[in-house]
Amino acid sequence: MKTALIWGAGGGIGRAIARQLARENWQILAAGRNSNSFTDLTDFVYDVELSDAFSVQSAITSISQEVNEADLWVYAAGDIASLRVNEMSPLDWQRIIQANLTGAFLTTHYSWPLLSKEAHLFYLGAVSERMRLPGLSAYAAAKAGLEAFADVVRKESRRKVTVVRPGAVDTRFWSKVPFKPPAHHLKLEQVAARIIQAYTEGHQGQLDI
Repeated sequence: MKTALIWGAGGGIGRAIARQLARENWQILAAGRNSNSFTDLTDFVYDVELSDAFSVQSAITSISQEVNEADLWVYAAGDIASLRVNEMSPLDWQRIIQANLTGAFLTTHYSWPLLSKEAHLFYLGAVSERMRLPGLSAYAAAKAGLEAFADVVRKESRRKVTVVRPGAVDTRFWSKVPFKPPAHHLKLEQVAARIIQAYTEGHQGQLDI
């Protein structure tokens, strides 16, 4: 039985990935905020504040008591806000950067001993060059930084590393921005299926969906 460690399992894409993998008889380790909201996914759930080093380290300590290694590792957490630079508070900036970038570093760093030799790491990114819109400075910066971070992780570790760059997806993020979702957008299940396919095929680098 293969094992998947999913950070941000309570979000739409994280939850969809967990569900599809569970149907394929994977062992799912689900971590994120408000773990009570995703106890239906697996027996192995962990409540964690992804921007807090101690919280992430504590979660890894608990996870390591259940499994020896993870074959698939996914960072599907994130946040977004529409605030112009002159309106944005430092706390707003920190919240978006922490959710999309700092959390990716912390979870990668503390997960390292749990990764199998063939572990494949996936980071949920965005088509960041299209996100450079008024109000999205923090989000665009974080996602661009995430791509750079993931590329360095790949070079340092020589592991398979993929940054998933979906187009418009049917998630609750749309309620946080003043944009209307396009008429044709991806379903959560479509994104999850493509990520799992990429794992099966051993994809590396950017994955535009």
